Amino acid sequence: MAAAKTAAEPVAGPSVNALKGSVEKTVAAMAKINAHSKKNLDAVVASVTAAAKGAETVGAATAAYSKKSFEDHVAAAKTLAGAKSVQEVIELQTGFAKSAFETYVAEMKKMGELVSASMKDTVNPLSARFTTVVEQVKAAGAA
Repeated sequence: MAAAKTAAEPVAGPSVNALKGSVEKTVAAMAKINAHSKKNLDAVVASVTAAAKGAETVGAATAAYSKKSFEDHVAAAKTLAGAKSVQEVIELQTGFAKSAFETYVAEMKKMGELVSASMKDTVNPLSARFTTVVEQVKAAGAA
């Protein structure tokens, strides 16, 4: 038996070493893939968190504007009810319409900025991961 083992070692040794090297490379590649996947998952979580925060911010701003707008309409109706002439009603209604329109335009600008900032915050983590992957692919292609 010892003779058979001694005879097999020169043949099996390189095969065992090659298999061992292959397994080590596979394990290293899997570790690298797992690390890459974790970073991707972290980017997705950051993106979803930013999107939820942005939606919450936009929702709160919308609710605040709706409440303020309703209060303004009630106040305007009370003011119009106290008008003493048709001319006064026209003047009050014109002033209210102008104010309501200006407030609406300002609010829509604010909403646009909030949505834009939210989208930027949502896309940034994913964009950063994409950029990293593109750089890694370029580096691998150059090597």
